[in-house]
Amino acid sequence: MTRWGMAGWSALALLTPMVGGAMAAPVRPAAAMPAIRPVPVIRHRVGRFVLALRRDTQTLASLRPDSAPGFDFLPSGREAERSGDGYVHLGDLHLRLRVAGGAWQDFASASARRPVTPLPAGGPILAAADITATMGPGLPIRVERHWIDDRGVPVLRFTLVNTGSAAVEIGALGMPMVFDNIITDRSLDQAHAQASFVDPYIGRDAGYLQVTRLNGAGPALLVLPDGRSPLEAWRPILQDSAAKDESFTDHSPRGQTSEGFYDWTVASKGFAEREWAKAGEQWNVPTSFTLAPGERRSVGVRLVLSPKIRGIEATLAAAGRPVAVGVPGYVVPTDMEASLFLRAPAAVVRMEVSPADALTVNPAGTVKGWRRFAVRGTGWGPARLSIGYADGSVQTVSYYVTKPLERVMADLGRFSTTKQWFEGKGDPFGRSPAILTYDREANAIVASEPRVWIAGMSDEGGAGSWVAAMAKQLDNPDPAEVARLERLIDETVLGRLQDDAGPTAGAVRKSLFYYDPAKFPDAYRAFPADKWKSWTSWDFKGAEDLGRAYNYPHVAIGHWVLYRIARNHPGLVTRHDWRFYLGWAYRTTVAMMRDAPHYAQFGLMEGDVFLDILRDLKREGMTEEATGMERLMRGRADHWRTLQYPFGSEMAWDSTGQPEVYAWMRYFGYRPQAEITREVILGYDPAIPSWGYNGNARRYWDFLYGGKYPRIERQLHHYGSTLNAVPLFDAFRRDPADMHLLRVAYGGLMGGITNIDRDGFSSAAFHSAPDMMRWDPYSGDYGMGFYGHAIAAATYVVKDAELGWLAYGGNLREEDGVVTVVPRDGARSRLFIAPAGAWITLDAGKIAGVRYAPATGRITLTLDPATAVTPAARLIVEAPGGGLPYRPLTGTTVRGGYTIPLTGRPLDVELAR
Repeated sequence: MTRWGMAGWSALALLTPMVGGAMAAPVRPAAAMPAIRPVPVIRHRVGRFVLALRRDTQTLASLRPDSAPGFDFLPSGREAERSGDGYVHLGDLHLRLRVAGGAWQDFASASARRPVTPLPAGGPILAAADITATMGPGLPIRVERHWIDDRGVPVLRFTLVNTGSAAVEIGALGMPMVFDNIITDRSLDQAHAQASFVDPYIGRDAGYLQVTRLNGAGPALLVLPDGRSPLEAWRPILQDSAAKDESFTDHSPRGQTSEGFYDWTVASKGFAEREWAKAGEQWNVPTSFTLAPGERRSVGVRLVLSPKIRGIEATLAAAGRPVAVGVPGYVVPTDMEASLFLRAPAAVVRMEVSPADALTVNPAGTVKGWRRFAVRGTGWGPARLSIGYADGSVQTVSYYVTKPLERVMADLGRFSTTKQWFEGKGDPFGRSPAILTYDREANAIVASEPRVWIAGMSDEGGAGSWVAAMAKQLDNPDPAEVARLERLIDETVLGRLQDDAGPTAGAVRKSLFYYDPAKFPDAYRAFPADKWKSWTSWDFKGAEDLGRAYNYPHVAIGHWVLYRIARNHPGLVTRHDWRFYLGWAYRTTVAMMRDAPHYAQFGLMEGDVFLDILRDLKREGMTEEATGMERLMRGRADHWRTLQYPFGSEMAWDSTGQPEVYAWMRYFGYRPQAEITREVILGYDPAIPSWGYNGNARRYWDFLYGGKYPRIERQLHHYGSTLNAVPLFDAFRRDPADMHLLRVAYGGLMGGITNIDRDGFSSAAFHSAPDMMRWDPYSGDYGMGFYGHAIAAATYVVKDAELGWLAYGGNLREEDGVVTVVPRDGARSRLFIAPAGAWITLDAGKIAGVRYAPATGRITLTLDPATAVTPAARLIVEAPGGGLPYRPLTGTTVRGGYTIPLTGRPLDVELAR
């Protein structure tokens, strides 16, 4: 851990001071700013770019697209302060090599800069240099670098030449990719206008980077391989002050306001043998290559503009790159029929799966130039599909195979309400009964933690597990689990975590667990005494604080889910009636606005629950409460409406608030702000052929607050993945022609299921750095993401303009003009038929299948038989994109929907306009 600068708990003590319990954006004291001289550059126009190369190093200082005046993909505004030794730039190189029989040696062009030797330029060659000297003394090969204008495409190319008499093995080769992802010292408006995020497709010869602007607007930059320069690995370049045993580092600070830079890693065997030796399996098999005496090898990248994010795949195809599209994505439950569509300039000659028994992949015809392959999951866990092409190139696609989703739901519910159930422990903090954070490495409940909220049932890292257990009941209620959750809400949430009487009724505390060694000397022995010295170990007063609005949706979810179960599943909820729970959901909302106004000005994770509470208040005829709540929420929305990018947070930048902001903008009819929010989400939420990155809404700091291993690191399928999918699904239902929205949304929805292991334990997120490559052992804040999955799980039936009839979340057949779909989404309670514009939801009951006749528009639902707790279905049909909605030909209108009695056999329900 030490090479990551997050050794144990020392990193937490060094974090920027918190404001209101959260990390504030760092402010650099003016006195600390040194006098900085501008760096001389030479500018070149290449195609649609204007490039600026430093005169001294010939590294790239600026990369401006002509279609976005004033915008730069590179941190050119920081070029002067980053001009010294130890700062990497685009155009630098990292090498680890060895001569036969020798040890690995490291060489880096930025560590201690020495003059480079210019080489002849002219024609397509913009600049060239022998950079051997600046790589460091003792380099046994020569390294040349060329900047080339290849018919309007900027190309960075390195040529390695073995000038010696012995073979040289290149065990690691990394090209630093330095783009302006720095938010430090920028306002949110400035960050959205000026900064970019980078997402990798770590797909070997088909790999690429997409560099997208924070505002989601075009153009986007694609970094493509030049020649055979596979993107084998994506290695974070660590800050040297915190990575003393690493050779390839950078002076630039890494933290919440700056993710840092990465290496496009062409060869990685040298890292795999040392730094990554204890990691999980890499995305690709680590390789090296050997240069014989006199042999040369060129590697590099090409810089290509895509006019917009939605045009990335078309731009790849136009550049002659392989393009892969997975439906419904790259997470494959074993009962779901998936497809992979490929378009490439060379023929597919082989396909290999690792592990071999994880997937089956078989040809399934062609459609409009796409080769279709049927993909079926047959194992469990991550799987790599390697696609060999006739030109010798290899593309890899990363899949994840899971159980059928209904079994995954059952596993999660069982694990959280048994293994994580905390009761009868004589707990002095009043947490019994509870569902607490779990440590999968220790296979034990985390009852004590210096980050006290993790053991305290509140804040995201402490509430995540019981919120997950609760959200699971929304579509898949289990009597034993519901009984325990009723006790948790009644005895612990209302009894201890939430004020249930007096002037602060409904308010939510920051944590039940806190640090008071004088009062509870035995409660903190799981960690050494020095681990309890930072701000994270709140005392009683800090834990009792009511002012963190982020805690309120967690509690509101508990009340609202029990309301829904009581209302729609007779006999399952026994302690109180539905009015009690809906009333407490309302009171929690009011308390948030009253007692936590500072953070309530921001969009909150799981904030969609407030909209559902409001809608249910209206359906139940609770007009006074609904009117009051709508007034409070309109105040927030009207504030957001005045901001260009209303996504403020306790952090300098965040991907948390956008879903709730979008929801209220839509509800109050603020369409322009909703559309801005949608595009911003697409700026940090990509469509990439990898289970880890597809639909993975960016997050790289929350391991500090909810993970067992607190590090700045790109998290895969943190709760942002599913929560940000929710507004994208809504946007797609309003515009079913925009398939990009559906693909990204479904990637996030399904990505959030990969956190759940075979037994039902749910991890906070996946450690994507190549020295880890495994799930964090803490359950942490996963439940916020599972809530997003629970409210969004659905099957989508579409007719793609290129790919034809598809089902996202179900198995589809088309025969005799009728499309039949069997849902496999894990909820079977929501269905969108895009050509009909029909959004079908069930508050009670399950969809066993659907038949749709496009010629007539006729829809026939088949519903599961009645059960003891679901004697009737409750059906709602909407037309999100406008037009005349469908209605069932049977059933009674109740509370804005239809109640349809179920029988002992599957029931067909006809829908008509």
